[in-house]
Amino acid sequence: MSGFLAGLCVAVLPLLAAGFWLGRRTARPENLGGLGTPVEHATFETLHTASLAAPPLRAGLTGETARKSARRLRTLLGTDALCLTDQDTVLAWDGLGEHHRTEIMERLGGPLETGRGEAFRLKCDEPDCSLRWAVVAPLTVDDRVHGALVACAPRESAVLVRAAGEVARWVSVQLELADLDQSRTRLIEAEIKALRAQISPHFIFNSLAVIASFVRTDPERARELLLEFADFTRYSFRRHGDFTTLADELHAIDHYLALVRARFGDRLSVTLQIAPEVLPVALPFLCLQPLVENAVKHGLEGKTDKSHISITAQDAGAEALVVIEDNGTGMDPDRLRRILAGEVSPSGGIGLSNVDDRLRQVYGDEYGLVIETAVGAGMKITARLPKYQPGVHSAGRLPRE
Repeated sequence: MSGFLAGLCVAVLPLLAAGFWLGRRTARPENLGGLGTPVEHATFETLHTASLAAPPLRAGLTGETARKSARRLRTLLGTDALCLTDQDTVLAWDGLGEHHRTEIMERLGGPLETGRGEAFRLKCDEPDCSLRWAVVAPLTVDDRVHGALVACAPRESAVLVRAAGEVARWVSVQLELADLDQSRTRLIEAEIKALRAQISPHFIFNSLAVIASFVRTDPERARELLLEFADFTRYSFRRHGDFTTLADELHAIDHYLALVRARFGDRLSVTLQIAPEVLPVALPFLCLQPLVENAVKHGLEGKTDKSHISITAQDAGAEALVVIEDNGTGMDPDRLRRILAGEVSPSGGIGLSNVDDRLRQVYGDEYGLVIETAVGAGMKITARLPKYQPGVHSAGRLPRE
């Protein structure tokens, strides 16, 4: 929490400083709309303008995002012209004097290389152009210069130099947040690809072998199992959305268990108790199926008698409580801790650590898996899923083709 507050201060204080400067320039006692003093009114307007400029910047520094935010940024500074550049070109220009594009890019070599701002006099033969000075403030993310914010004005101003630097720092914070968002998206996509790659080849081969065994003796049964296999693999390898619903995940689990039961017969029994209220809850894609696969593996491995798996999903107020329990061989708790910490690789299939990491990443550390186990005592896995989490939305059920 302290890190968040520090980051918030870094993002907001530059705007307040710029807002105070803007308020000093534009303060008028009339038409304040009941917002208090002129400076308070200007500060409000500054923060409101910043809130409008932020969303495009959160998508990164491109021609489109620069164009959408340039006017808001020029309003923040109250300057005659403003442009945003990357390392090679002017991405967007707002205000007067657009014919200075080439001259400004020629003068950006030093600031873009050193990351230090500077001001310089503009050369202009246009009689109607009032711009005489440019202030350059580099845009940096992780000590790497991405581009520059350039403010142009009729005269040299130390206040404009400082204000442009503060606004550039705020823009850099937005670009850094954009970079983090993109990194998070790439990480989630990579983890989903890893999950798909880890779907046990043995399960696929065994499922096809079971289906083949019914082709001559029970063709209708073979057809049913083939459809179960097709639906399960289609769900597992779908390409849209990072999230799904509890209903769809349970539907995929049902396909998976149909194939497992076809192989092991009455050695495996499964009970489900699902509260209808929690079926629409959104959760990370391929989040529960690996837990059921783990229960099957450890429930049947090394046992000659029957195994039982229970799956329950309960309504717990603001959360859905999902519990997957088996009566299998269990695991040494110390080994389990090392697996979840990433110190030991799971013996096969999709690892519990991957699911635990994804839950913590999406919902926070308090929402990791709770696992109760001991050697010979089976395993009980509990997952708490908030019914609502910002940014967690299912892409909708995948239609059958």
